[in-house]
Amino acid sequence: MILAGDIGGTKANLALFEDVQSKKVLKEERFLCRDFTSVGEILRAFVPAECAPIQAACLGIAGPIEDNICRATNLPWVIQSQEVTKFLQTPHVFLLNDLEANAWGIPLLQKEELYLITPGDDRKGNRALLSPGTGLGEAGIYFDGSKHTPFPCEGGHASFAPRNEEEVELWRYLRDRFGHVSYERVLSGQGIANIYQFFVHKKKEVELQEVRERLQKEDQAKVIHEYAENKTCALCQKTMDCFFSICGAEAGNLALKFLALGGVFLGGGILPKTLSLFRKDLFMESFLDKGRFASLLAQVRIEIIMNPKTALLGAGYYAQSRL
Repeated sequence: MILAGDIGGTKANLALFEDVQSKKVLKEERFLCRDFTSVGEILRAFVPAECAPIQAACLGIAGPIEDNICRATNLPWVIQSQEVTKFLQTPHVFLLNDLEANAWGIPLLQKEELYLITPGDDRKGNRALLSPGTGLGEAGIYFDGSKHTPFPCEGGHASFAPRNEEEVELWRYLRDRFGHVSYERVLSGQGIANIYQFFVHKKKEVELQEVRERLQKEDQAKVIHEYAENKTCALCQKTMDCFFSICGAEAGNLALKFLALGGVFLGGGILPKTLSLFRKDLFMESFLDKGRFASLLAQVRIEIIMNPKTALLGAGYYAQSRL
């Protein structure tokens, strides 16, 4: 039996697999991280008292892993593999960055679980993964000539690079609020709210009172998405257009940094839920806006990962493959 976990900044998904590659799941459950003080508490709530021996476990966690210890980026948690090993009574416990786990799951996806943005030339080579969600995750996937091997990075916390006068204003606004302005400040759930508040601050569009009132009580990104989708708020539509444009720019940055001629994948919880709003024209214009390297990037295949359990599958696959 294999235990897999996908621990994000908002929720934690856990599963017990009989076999990962055939996707035979024995038990699966989702937990809200805010209801727990540690991963250990979640494991105690999930693993049955009368559980068959767990052969291996892998947790994909939103944060950097160092010496089998993870200090979660958007949670006040420290996760140590030794503690998980002790609780599960198995020596085969692995901690991965959540985007690395996500990347390990991509080969298990079916064609219908990927939404094609542009086919490119379908070449072999390195790949890249960009995932806007609660935070912004990024990962590389190295191609050695015969197989792909994911590796983690913390590129979401690299400095945001504005490309035009409006984005320079956005950068100044965020710098005054946060100091360092990372890509996560604009390409995440909170990033959508930050962009919206910037447009309000600059009086780019009129803010509707009903939107303002709902933003004070509900998840801001969801509210903005709803009004943009219904085309009842120009400010929300402008916010989402800005988000898609910056997303394309950073996807292009990642493709160049990793020379991802083998494809760029877009994961996370935001893009699959906003497909009805997705502006391919804005995304691709920004993706290709790389001067002399526009023709190179035009060869790159780009797809959105539609299966929200990809990181869970990847964590399970990694654990099973290490046995």
